Amino acid sequence: MTELNTSVTDFILSLLHIVFLDLILAGDNAIVIGLAARNLQGGSQRKAILLGTGGAVVLRIIATILVVWLLKVPWLLLFGGLLLIIIAFKLLAGDTTQTEVQAGGTLWAAVRTIIIADAAMGLDNVIAIAGAAKHNITLVVLGLLISVPIVVWGSTLFIKLINRYPSIIYLGSAVLGFTASGMIAGEQRIAPYFAEHPLLHALFIALVIAGILAAGHRKRRRLHSGVRGSGTPG
Repeated sequence: MTELNTSVTDFILSLLHIVFLDLILAGDNAIVIGLAARNLQGGSQRKAILLGTGGAVVLRIIATILVVWLLKVPWLLLFGGLLLIIIAFKLLAGDTTQTEVQAGGTLWAAVRTIIIADAAMGLDNVIAIAGAAKHNITLVVLGLLISVPIVVWGSTLFIKLINRYPSIIYLGSAVLGFTASGMIAGEQRIAPYFAEHPLLHALFIALVIAGILAAGHRKRRRLHSGVRGSGTPG
């Protein structure tokens, strides 16, 4: 019974981990959905958002399952972890690329735009979720089914929440750092070494998270001070 309770608790915590990561990384995707459907009216707009989001969820589930499978290939887990560190840094630094999204004039044009744009912008989500899922496909599917609707219907609220409480971004980057360090430490060729040295493993995780937070915070301050400086009259 104790083992069953432990496994259920681990599953729930992992699911919450995935949902949180997807919410943190999906702000741009939510904006894309709104932009793609902005020219439609009333029921057509709601239908485009619903169908486009549904298509995007299916496509992202397939992509994440493929990545989960690919991460079993030697050294790709290490590569995915390093890529996730870069994503965590960019998230905190505010260094995100703005994607031009053309609003669809018809229902299916908007749906197509939402699916294509989400696929193009969803690499960070896919890698993060694949790393957090630890080869558990059920977690991938459930996590996306829960988080994506929240992003669609609660995107404005969530973005306002992040703007009001910037510490959420720091927490998100730290969680991404934790996921990335776990992916790197879980690499087949590296895992036995960390298993023999648990203290070194904990130190490695702490260093990755601290490095991301320090570098991201420094870049964030530099960007924000540059924006303030450019706004002052000469």
